[in-house]
Amino acid sequence: MTTAQTQELDVQPTPLALLLLGREADPRSERGVECPGDLPSASDPDLVARARAAKEKLGDKVFVLGHHYQRDEVIQFADVTGDSFKLARDAAARPEAEYIVFCGVHFMAESADILTSDDQKVVLPDLAAGCSMADMATAEQVAECWDVLTEAGIAEQVVPVSYMNSSADIKAFTGKHGGTICTSSNAKRALDWAFEQGEKVLFLPDQHLGRNTAVRDMGMSLEDCVVYNPHKPNGGLSAQELRGAKMILWRGHCSVHGRFSLDSVNDVRERILGVNVLVHPECKHEVVAAADYVGSTEYIIKALEAAPAGSKWAIGTELNLVRRLANRFAPEGKEIAFLDKTVCFCSTMNRIDLPHLVWALESLAEGTLVNRIEVDKETEAFAKLALERMLALP
Repeated sequence: MTTAQTQELDVQPTPLALLLLGREADPRSERGVECPGDLPSASDPDLVARARAAKEKLGDKVFVLGHHYQRDEVIQFADVTGDSFKLARDAAARPEAEYIVFCGVHFMAESADILTSDDQKVVLPDLAAGCSMADMATAEQVAECWDVLTEAGIAEQVVPVSYMNSSADIKAFTGKHGGTICTSSNAKRALDWAFEQGEKVLFLPDQHLGRNTAVRDMGMSLEDCVVYNPHKPNGGLSAQELRGAKMILWRGHCSVHGRFSLDSVNDVRERILGVNVLVHPECKHEVVAAADYVGSTEYIIKALEAAPAGSKWAIGTELNLVRRLANRFAPEGKEIAFLDKTVCFCSTMNRIDLPHLVWALESLAEGTLVNRIEVDKETEAFAKLALERMLALP
């Protein structure tokens, strides 16, 4: 339907519809937004040379961060690589860098802005690089959830714990309500701390990490967990169900890790004799329960580093990283395969490509600040409080 037709029918596109079409911008959202400026062609044979030249011109003024899930064409220009929290801390440790170019997604750039000084400017090469999981919990939805918990008479018993993969708004909510942030590697420590503060936990926004940590690592039962669905009245839960739960899990998930299934595990065991199945804790509970090893991105890398030559591995995490690890360890005789037969890149992470990186670096080299990610002061203060609670965990 054309714009003229919608006008004849007196139908006005919603802000969300315009946002998804790339015709509006919302810097507080993880959803795709318009990217200003003219990008170089992806077929330009000089892209690599242009990126190198711009980075060299900027010198110590720029610090490029590359998340493990990024494309190889982008990773080659990263000064450091790592998971989201490691990269944000690395940025904070480089106060001399005026520009932090974060090759990751929106929430990661927000975290970097929160942890770096006011003089440093965080740039996301493509504003459309978001995170579907982070987008599954909005500030308005979480505030409504807290009202539901209050009406059920349990809000004072609940401590929010939010995964690093969340927006600055959700981190701020967590800090304001006495909670902490966690990563996939310290989720158990965060939950141990939370249960020392209260009787229940509201875990945001990834239900699988919350469930797997509670059941697999802390000995709770599946019955101790309920799932709050923000799209249903009262989260789809009765007051009695909320009162009986220890873990109130937000109905969110990772679109990449959520694709792995028990069939994937069974199939790879049949195809590769003696394979070790190693998965990320964002996978579904039945996948984690059937795996041989479970751990964060950094855990996966270290496990493969320590693995003996000739060992066979099926990895349940993002394909860019798995492919990079397979190439890295092939000379050592380690066979590394993707857990599923279906190709599974993180589509939003892959929006950061070489043309966007070249455009961002060349713009900065020419003195033009583009795609800055900046968290407002009030949000930053409460989000930083939640992050500092995590840093203080024993």
